[in-house]
Amino acid sequence: MRSTTYILPVIVLALAGLLSSIFIVDEREKALVLQFGRLVDIKDEPGLAFKIPLIQEVIRYDNRILSRDIPQLQVTPSDDRRLEVNAFARYRINDVEQFRQATGAGGDQAIEVAGRRLDSILRSETREVLGTVSSNDILSSDRAALMLRIRNGAIAEARSLGIEVIDVRLKRTDLPNANLAATFSRMQAEREREAADEIARGNEAAQRVRAQADRTRVEITSDARRQAEIIRGEADAQRNAIFAEAYGADQEFFEFYRSLNAYRGALTGNNTSMVMSPDSEFFNYLKNEDGK
Repeated sequence: MRSTTYILPVIVLALAGLLSSIFIVDEREKALVLQFGRLVDIKDEPGLAFKIPLIQEVIRYDNRILSRDIPQLQVTPSDDRRLEVNAFARYRINDVEQFRQATGAGGDQAIEVAGRRLDSILRSETREVLGTVSSNDILSSDRAALMLRIRNGAIAEARSLGIEVIDVRLKRTDLPNANLAATFSRMQAEREREAADEIARGNEAAQRVRAQADRTRVEITSDARRQAEIIRGEADAQRNAIFAEAYGADQEFFEFYRSLNAYRGALTGNNTSMVMSPDSEFFNYLKNEDGK
């Protein structure tokens, strides 16, 4: 009975020591075994692992891809149009020993310390890369290449933290509220200038069309008048030829015809008055055979 009293506590202590020496490494994490603060082992494979109870401790780190939102920052591109940029990064811990040395902590506290240092790296790289291009490049399809440059620059600096930067993305790129009104005014002025240029070019083209139309009208009118004068001249020539031929054929009849035309033109209306000598040749064909 007395021996059982001593053996049972020993078994309990041995069982407790055995249980405290066993720990499980999850597939989503990596573990460091520290002995009095000094690294003695790295457990990066999932499964059961062992440590010395009371002497050694286990520090766990997340082995999954982590996300970090970068606080909003202002950048000044090469065209001096200030922009507000929101970005985020994807990263993972690839060297837990170096990560431990860089952060000096474990678990969530280490993640937070590393996240703040990663924020500083990403802000610096973002300002450096976006400061070398124009705002139009940042807002265009070229931003994919810019994000790749930011990521590549951050990868080299993040190695000292034991971190592998997988991706960096720009979520939003906006103008500060203070600059929106000025930007809209500038855009409106540019559109008004473009509209004025279009109107001026349209007026210039319309003036050319009008000038060409006026020139064509003058040319057509002049040509028509020239042709009309030619035709009128030819008609007068033909008329004179006919008159000449008629005069040559019967001179007396021609004179009689001309006198009748003169009478028709002179003796019109009911109140025609003429003061002429009675023996004027004008009345030759109005006299009878006796000359009266």
